[in-house]
Amino acid sequence: MDIKPSSSVAETSNNQEIGFAVQKKAEDIQQSTAAQLIDSVKSPATIQNLPSHLGNTINTTA
Repeated sequence: MDIKPSSSVAETSNNQEIGFAVQKKAEDIQQSTAAQLIDSVKSPATIQNLPSHLGNTINTTA
């Protein structure tokens, strides 16, 4: 076998660069997906729409 050390090092370096690029792309996709999920959650109803007597007591004899 005639393997040149320089080509082996260059190949390893190239493989690492490819790995980093794939990892970066996966992180970008994950960030985008998380942002879409957060945006899709509707905000809760505002308290102003509820009558003022709601939420003041808790029924503990149920």
